[in-house]
Amino acid sequence: MTQSYRLSVLDQSPIAEGMTAADAVRNTLDLARTCDALGYDRYWMAEHHASPALAGAAPEALIGPVALATSRIRVGSGGVMLPHYSPFKVAETFRLLSAMAPGRIDLGLGRAPGTDGRTAFALQRDRSRRMPSDDFPQNLAELVAYLDGTMPADHPFAALQETLPDGHGGAPDVWLLGSSMDSALWAAEAGLPYCFADFINSDGADIAAQYRYRFKPSARLAKPHVMAAVWTIAADSAEEGQRLAAPATMMFAHLIAGTLIKVPSVEKALAWVAEHPEGARRRRRSVIGAPADVRRQLDGVAAEYGADELMLVNILPDHAARRRSYELVAAEYGLAAPAAAA
Repeated sequence: MTQSYRLSVLDQSPIAEGMTAADAVRNTLDLARTCDALGYDRYWMAEHHASPALAGAAPEALIGPVALATSRIRVGSGGVMLPHYSPFKVAETFRLLSAMAPGRIDLGLGRAPGTDGRTAFALQRDRSRRMPSDDFPQNLAELVAYLDGTMPADHPFAALQETLPDGHGGAPDVWLLGSSMDSALWAAEAGLPYCFADFINSDGADIAAQYRYRFKPSARLAKPHVMAAVWTIAADSAEEGQRLAAPATMMFAHLIAGTLIKVPSVEKALAWVAEHPEGARRRRRSVIGAPADVRRQLDGVAAEYGADELMLVNILPDHAARRRSYELVAAEYGLAAPAAAA
């Protein structure tokens, strides 16, 4: 049976114990090429700052190399945290990326800082005050206007929209990302596709429904489009899937406690979980198991959200196991054949 939703991948570029950021980036490139060949629809990279466990501090720096290393898959940010940046700078960067890989670039935008408060403040150029948190809709509108060439003539920056890099690649597809009602309503108002972070907040079905109900068609999108990003680990057996889930469980428990660590090995994490059963209990949805069971669970998530797409994300210390997870899901869904035909 053919699924009614597309499948994509979110890569947070994990750094395992004994690895460096350079190793993580090499793994990102390898996994992107793998997912391109396997038939996934998109390959997005996250933005996280001051994290010893995640190398993806600048998705815009990774998108170009990943796009040039692949041939078919769409490549993008999951996402660029707009409060840290000038809308004009983001527009310039992503129009340049679109010139490098025409028709294949996605600009996923988020409001969250992607880090702790101190690091978010350090990311500001102006340290005289903390940046306001309520100007996101205005910055989003400014960014989209640059990309679409719709800046009002009387806007002081109107002339800048004509200076953006042009390589006949067009503008990137713009997405709004989030895990709250605010992001859903902004996406609906702007007429943009919406990606909900189910792996952060697994109670998003009503939020997605509100996005659809309030959606206003735009020049970019005629009808609402929902993607849910879901924590997913496929393995040869359910037992192996649970083993592979232990390192991220340990890492997140330490993060909540205020301790930052690299992604531990499976063996180290299993020992920690045995000693800390309460701290190891994951309170968000995890889709874990053998391929057929993973598909059954993902079908349920897609039905819950009415999703047009699902984006799979996980953090594993063993790169071969990460590749294997995505290979198993692709085989279960039969992704490669339709991608080859396209």
